[in-house]
Amino acid sequence: MKARTMACWAALLWLAGCNGGEETAPNETERLGGVAQPEAEPAPDEAERAEPPAVAPFSEPARIDTTASLRPDRRLRVQGETNLPEGAQLRIVVEREASGVRWQSRTAVASGRFAVGPLGPGSGFPDGSYTIRVNLQESTVQPEAVRARIGEEGEHLSGPLVTTSRHGLGQVVSYSERYLIGSEPSRTTDQVEVLEVE
Repeated sequence: MKARTMACWAALLWLAGCNGGEETAPNETERLGGVAQPEAEPAPDEAERAEPPAVAPFSEPARIDTTASLRPDRRLRVQGETNLPEGAQLRIVVEREASGVRWQSRTAVASGRFAVGPLGPGSGFPDGSYTIRVNLQESTVQPEAVRARIGEEGEHLSGPLVTTSRHGLGQVVSYSERYLIGSEPSRTTDQVEVLEVE
């Protein structure tokens, strides 16, 4: 029994000696419950995660150039170039000045270009004066990527082609050019381009 008590005392002294007799200060993990936890990275803010990457606003003056060609069936093909953002939704309208009758088509900008056609009645356009308009539609109907560039109300648009939307939905771009279809020149001093059948 005496030997057993001595062995217990020896073990206790040995344990105390391993500690070097110094009291160790409790570390952070011991103060928080004694369970060591790896340091967690701070979670990203929810607003940062939901925010799309920044897009540069459209900063140059809007530019649209068109060409129209009269097909053998006397219907029009309208094509053009623009610096408007990729995917921008355009509406092209051909209007006969004598009657106000209109033909229209929608398209999107692809690689700085657009094209629609053939436009016009099945019997072809009769001789006369026509106006071709190319309109960048309101920001509310544009794809999200285009809206990010031009602004929620088109506020980033600038240049002589920019005008206020008829519906009060911000700024839009509107380009127009007059054309004359027919073999006889018109008796007008207005600036007009004459189209002949290709």
